[in-house]
Amino acid sequence: MQDEWTRARNALVNTVVALGFPAELGQAAARHLGSPKAMDRMTKYLLYVQPEKVELVVDEMLSIREEIDAWKRKKQSRQ
Repeated sequence: MQDEWTRARNALVNTVVALGFPAELGQAAARHLGSPKAMDRMTKYLLYVQPEKVELVVDEMLSIREEIDAWKRKKQSRQ
């Protein structure tokens, strides 16, 4: 389990750095996203879109987090 988290976090940070952004941005995104699946989704977005502005990276991170939170709220309301 821990290996999956580490792999996903490292992939995200490495991708952020490869795009020319600071590693701290990748680390903050990993903490904010909070799961390997979300980090993998963010990494795939970065590889596909290759954004040039930090705002686009942050916007996508927030969008992914919001979708996760909305899914959790929906699941809780069903119970």
